[in-house]
Amino acid sequence: MMKNIIKLTLATCLIVSVNSCSDILDNSGVAGDSQPTQFLTADQLEKASETNLGIPAAFVGGIYSQMIQTGSGGSTSQTDFGHKSYDLFSDMLSGDMALSVSTYGWYRADITEFQAPLDYTRGSNRQVWRYYYRIVRSANTVIQNLGGNDAVPELVSNKYAMGQAKAMRAHSYFYLTQFFQKEYNASEAILPLYTEPTGGNLPKSTASEIYDLMESDLTSAISLLEGFNRSAKNEVNQDVAKAILAYVLGAKGGRDTEVATLTQDVINSGAYSMLSSDELTTTGFADASNPSWMWGIDVVENNGLGLVSWWGQLDAYSYSYGWAGDYKVIDKTLWDAIPADDARKAQFLNNPASGRNLQPLKKFFASGTIGGTSITVTADYVYMRIEEMYLLNAEANAKAGNDGAAKISLKALLANRIPNTAYVDGLAGQALKDQIYLQTRIELWGEGKSYLAMKRNKATTVRGTNHLSFVGDPIPYNDERMQFEIPLDEIQNNPFITDQNQ
Repeated sequence: MMKNIIKLTLATCLIVSVNSCSDILDNSGVAGDSQPTQFLTADQLEKASETNLGIPAAFVGGIYSQMIQTGSGGSTSQTDFGHKSYDLFSDMLSGDMALSVSTYGWYRADITEFQAPLDYTRGSNRQVWRYYYRIVRSANTVIQNLGGNDAVPELVSNKYAMGQAKAMRAHSYFYLTQFFQKEYNASEAILPLYTEPTGGNLPKSTASEIYDLMESDLTSAISLLEGFNRSAKNEVNQDVAKAILAYVLGAKGGRDTEVATLTQDVINSGAYSMLSSDELTTTGFADASNPSWMWGIDVVENNGLGLVSWWGQLDAYSYSYGWAGDYKVIDKTLWDAIPADDARKAQFLNNPASGRNLQPLKKFFASGTIGGTSITVTADYVYMRIEEMYLLNAEANAKAGNDGAAKISLKALLANRIPNTAYVDGLAGQALKDQIYLQTRIELWGEGKSYLAMKRNKATTVRGTNHLSFVGDPIPYNDERMQFEIPLDEIQNNPFITDQNQ
């Protein structure tokens, strides 16, 4: 544990040098401010690497540290705490997560009332844009230092660093495409495509160009990460790179057989096992050592997380808004769709008189006491579980017309969720696809995957009765309210971008 703390501390020091609080263009992809004097350039990093071969790997660790860094979206908002910030954004946009009580106001206007997707001056747009472009910028610095986009480093450790950096660049562009484009349209210009850490403003590239880069990066990462045995689950290994590529191809559409192959490869690796029925309501979602977790981070006291964190927003067992009066709960209609004999039904409080009805009190909990006993968060962050691969595999096979394989994966997941999976045998075609989509929403609730599944399945969501706004309104996946706006800063300061995406 101490070794990991030291490693993350070093990485944080390195990354802070690259990403100061005053950066916009130089470190986040948003136009505007000048380069800070404390910026660690690629030239400086290269010179340091000549005497310390561990520098590139440590710098990759710095990228991971940004994933949990408060303020990494460039704001002082208590919704700004790294990648998990946008898991919450997307869960609420999808409607599967309801804000049932709003005492402090976080998320209510910008997200649940859709003000950010309809107004480019709202701060949440800038948070999303800035955070993912900061990761892109940092990844580009590592890639350049290791020889550039086309290089294959000679040192094995540097190959692994290059593979991780390319995977993280693709991961960030993937979320940018999901948040800033309604649906895949190859010819639509949607985002600036930065592949170097330095340079001026760029115009929007087309979706096809950005998806091509993601596919190239991830294909390269999969090759470079062959044989990589990571020291902790916060690092991207070959399986995680394959999973990200599966998500990219799934979002693009028309590549279902490849998605099925990639996800089956991960399943067949044997490195992970699905949560048992007991773990669904006990230890499955707060400990990175769980064998179902493919990617996540072991949060320690040294990380300095507290109220401004994913746990601080959602979890009633932390010193949190989830305890104090901003309740995030499962959509009532979705909860009603969970059979009474499904083990996942018990993850949510069923007590309408409590005021906390349908909070995930048995899915996410960081302590044994409502309100918690400490303001310091040490419960872990999950980014990806093996269950996602079974569900994505089932979805891809069903879309490819391979219903038999789809049923095998779906039933494998449900075997530890419900007492009898025989009903799956009678499903086919659209009915099977619909069931896989429903099970994805149930299984992965609160983990930031509902929005991605909604877009892949071109679904229309209808908010249940426990939402505070837009109850009963059908909202299709490609509605204007499901897409963030290019932020005001970029429109003002990048002369090549003057309009919003369609």
